[in-house]
Amino acid sequence: MLAEVRKALPDARLIYAADMAGIPYGTKTEAEVAARVTGLLGRMAERYRPRLACIACNTASTIALGMVREVLEIPIVGTVPAIKPAATLTKTGVIGLLGTQATIRQAYVDNLESEFAAGKRLIRVAAPDLVDVAEAKLRGKPVDMNVIESAVAELKSREGGDKIDTLVLACTHFPLLKEEIAACFGGPVQCIDGAAGIARRIATLTEGQELTGANASMAVTTGDLAHFQELAPVLLDHGIDQIDRF
Repeated sequence: MLAEVRKALPDARLIYAADMAGIPYGTKTEAEVAARVTGLLGRMAERYRPRLACIACNTASTIALGMVREVLEIPIVGTVPAIKPAATLTKTGVIGLLGTQATIRQAYVDNLESEFAAGKRLIRVAAPDLVDVAEAKLRGKPVDMNVIESAVAELKSREGGDKIDTLVLACTHFPLLKEEIAACFGGPVQCIDGAAGIARRIATLTEGQELTGANASMAVTTGDLAHFQELAPVLLDHGIDQIDRF
């Protein structure tokens, strides 16, 4: 997500916030996620005064997007499963979806399926362990292919799973493992996420505004600062060289 936003807005000042003290969201109740996200974004908006906020998490967005929009008086862009583009791309009519436990059970996802994938089969599988695999890859550690293979095997074991030709990566961690996931399918599959579209939406909402100050971009974490600083090389690739604890 950060990479796509930086492509769309290379000169914008960005504040990348990682709620490491609050994860995983996918195992929390809807009430816990809504309270956490709304409270945290409220405090961050008060401190940093952003002109726009993006909730770069499918679980948080499908649960708390409406509530956050009611509370904050700035544009809020959510991240929701890319079922609409997947439905236009599938040739077999069978779409896989990997997400957290909380994301795959949301009525928000039911509504996306009804509106954009009616007449098609959407196979949802919770794959929370992929988050840790993606985090490890970000830090330059080995990728545990067994975890990825297990998630793919679960998709394929479901009715119609052998016909999946399009896969929705419904967690913002999962695109980091796109190549590994595709390789585990052993056949052609299109892995879809909404990052590019979300970046375009952010660019549209800020069109015409002065966005200079990329060199003042920063990252903040609610968790252990030393652990988060392991991501410094990756963040620097996207113009972020300041890391603080929120």
